[in-house]
Amino acid sequence: MKHIRNFCIIAHIDHGKSTIADRLLEFTGTVEGKVAENQVLDDMDLEKERGITIKSHAIQMNYAYRSSAHSPALEDGNYTLNLIDTPGHVDFSYEVSRSIAACEGALLVVDASQGVQAQTISNLYMALEHDLEIIPVMNKCDMDSAMPDLVEDEIVDLLGCRREEIIRASGKTGMGMREILDAIVERIPAPQGDPAAPLQCLIFDSIFNPFRGIIAYYKVINGTLRKGDLVKFFNTEKEYDADEIGVLGLDMIPRNEISAGNVGYIISGIKTSTEVKVGDTITHVNQPCLKAIEGFEEVKPMVFAGVYPIEAEDYENLRASLEKLQLNDASLTFTPESSVALGFGFRCGFLGLLHMEIIQERLDREFDMDVITTVPNVSYLVYDKQGEVKEVHNPAGMPDLTLIDHIEEPYIRASIITTTNFIGPIMTLCLDKRGELVKQEYISGNRVEILFDLPLGEIVIDFYDKLKSISKGYASFDYHANGFRRSDLVKLDILLNGEQVDALSTLTHRSNAVDFGRRMCEKLKELLPRQQFDIAIQAAIGAKIIARETVKQVRKDVTAKCYGGDISRKRKLLEKQKRGKKRMKQIGNVEVPQKAFLAVLKLD
Repeated sequence: MKHIRNFCIIAHIDHGKSTIADRLLEFTGTVEGKVAENQVLDDMDLEKERGITIKSHAIQMNYAYRSSAHSPALEDGNYTLNLIDTPGHVDFSYEVSRSIAACEGALLVVDASQGVQAQTISNLYMALEHDLEIIPVMNKCDMDSAMPDLVEDEIVDLLGCRREEIIRASGKTGMGMREILDAIVERIPAPQGDPAAPLQCLIFDSIFNPFRGIIAYYKVINGTLRKGDLVKFFNTEKEYDADEIGVLGLDMIPRNEISAGNVGYIISGIKTSTEVKVGDTITHVNQPCLKAIEGFEEVKPMVFAGVYPIEAEDYENLRASLEKLQLNDASLTFTPESSVALGFGFRCGFLGLLHMEIIQERLDREFDMDVITTVPNVSYLVYDKQGEVKEVHNPAGMPDLTLIDHIEEPYIRASIITTTNFIGPIMTLCLDKRGELVKQEYISGNRVEILFDLPLGEIVIDFYDKLKSISKGYASFDYHANGFRRSDLVKLDILLNGEQVDALSTLTHRSNAVDFGRRMCEKLKELLPRQQFDIAIQAAIGAKIIARETVKQVRKDVTAKCYGGDISRKRKLLEKQKRGKKRMKQIGNVEVPQKAFLAVLKLD
């Protein structure tokens, strides 16, 4: 065990985590030749196309360590390094928290040209909560725009470490890789655990393989797992045979036994996706451990949206696809729901808009599912007049207005790090979104951190895009949940010819309702195809109509055949057409195209 090191790489978006992981794998000879490519651990096409990491990836390296003058206490030899590369975007922070739970140390990577950013700070705090040993690494030191001395000052202020502890590196040129590997062996403690104790393994990830069933990834905390052992999952109490166990190289490498401190995989022919839960404990059936491993937090979705199949008969296929996705992405939650406009589907919980977009894209690519997604919204607490509270994720599930005493909406504490010349526009943006300034403090030079309390519902749709554009891409943004607050919210309904379209209902603040309703009506007028009869588009709060637009009917010129003669001949034909249109309107229904649902997200 003293020759094992488990570590992850944490950083802000685009600070070079995956590139450093690539260089470490090349330096240790784990990947070589044709296999060596950029983002070698990012195995999804989507990750390579967008240049972001969506999933955390585990891989094992072997490093031949030679002790130096400043650490003679460690013995030379081969060390097993288990690396978990993590995503940087705030929407995938749950992946980071799971990776941190399986490690004893972390490389904190900071871009030498950009310095400490919002996500750097939040990931660091997450790692410190789990008592991880932090190794600060300053990446991109080879760039002309690098400011190593200035960024070193920022890291020293943040961590309270000595300047000589910070490793200068470059993922592009491979500079500093030996120093990083030596620091991992020297500074990160070996995992604690007893190989002879009852078996305890923490599941931190799982994937679905169509040929072999569900493959669970775990870290052995105590005990030893051997091939062919009869094991059980602690929470579900289901029993399985360990058909194949092994460690995670670039491919899966089978082993006969895996003991305490190591990271590996298990294949036991599990077919039902609900039987494997991330954070569960694997133990032996004959000599089980007394309690499950603690400290694994449940994920709390921030954004909710309805996901419906375009063809009604694809409902069961969509359920199976979502279950398989949930195995691979434990932060996705879903419950069945139905809508008058869209039929049967699921109300899904996501960690943010990028997460929602990625899930939609993965459903299309990996499972060939065409889906319609409704307007995203957040969860609200609705108090009725009897004092009872109900959590509502969907505006259609709101009780009648007369029964509601008050509504509370979720707030977040947002941390925005930017340069001083963008403070004004960012303040204006946050105040427009009903934000409250908590504090503002200077980090170093002209960089400032602004803390705001904001309603989550206001930032869900376009806040991040606007923040990036007004700060020319310089502002970095991070947030965490900060409780619920009472708010004056109203349910805004959209009616087409008097019929309510439940999929377009939204909850919004009373001050925004009229403006938002008017914009929605105007947008729908552009997008709805014209029919043989007039379509009235109305926005309503309860029984009160606050905005209206009309899509004019397509008319056939029935008077074309009249030439000369009395006006009454023309009038007779027009009256006949009018009666036909009226009858058509009674039985005609209006189809809302998919782009209308998407356009509501982009209202600006």
